[in-house]
Amino acid sequence: MSGRRTLAVEAATYVASVALLDGDFVLDHRLVAMRGATEERLMPAIVDVLGQAGVRVDDLAAIACGSGPGSFTSLRIAASLAKGLSVAGRVPLFAMSSLTLIVAAAESLAPGAYLAQLDAMRGDVYVQRVRVRADRTIVEDGRAELLTTTDAVALAARDGLVTVGGAGASISMVPDARGFAYAASLMREVDVATWEPEYGRMAEAQVQWERRYGIPLQAKQDA
Repeated sequence: MSGRRTLAVEAATYVASVALLDGDFVLDHRLVAMRGATEERLMPAIVDVLGQAGVRVDDLAAIACGSGPGSFTSLRIAASLAKGLSVAGRVPLFAMSSLTLIVAAAESLAPGAYLAQLDAMRGDVYVQRVRVRADRTIVEDGRAELLTTTDAVALAARDGLVTVGGAGASISMVPDARGFAYAASLMREVDVATWEPEYGRMAEAQVQWERRYGIPLQAKQDA
């Protein structure tokens, strides 16, 4: 059994992915719907990928999970599964920006500067500057930001960035767990007990609750 095998999950959008990696080689890969499903599909996909390879959780060298920003519910499901498997198998947990995974999973991108983008709803987008070097190394420039769609278009035009992901992008893609294979240097180990995805903004349900009651939800929880 290879000591480099990693189970990777990503669910920043309504299309989640699972990949079994051996170093920078993708052994297996699945895509599953996270919206409109009548049953939870991500865990069965994980079980299928591991079962097809004859790999147990405690055989893994690592578990990797996309850290957002993105869909609140989908990210929470993926993070909960990744954390549970990490604890059960005593396997270290790693995370990476879901925006970076958009670029990392696009194997054919030429060297250059890119603006990874995901729809944040309400006329906004999450964006992350990413550079692809000639040796295929991927580098993040700064942190993820929340911008209006208009500002994101202006930013890309001003700095000559190719937009990847999202409506109207030059290259249409979504974050994919395969990206962990091509950007392993950007994976960071996280504390299973305290780590949470970076949601980017509050869930719509929380926004509506706070609008209705006029106080932050956290204040209600602490009362």
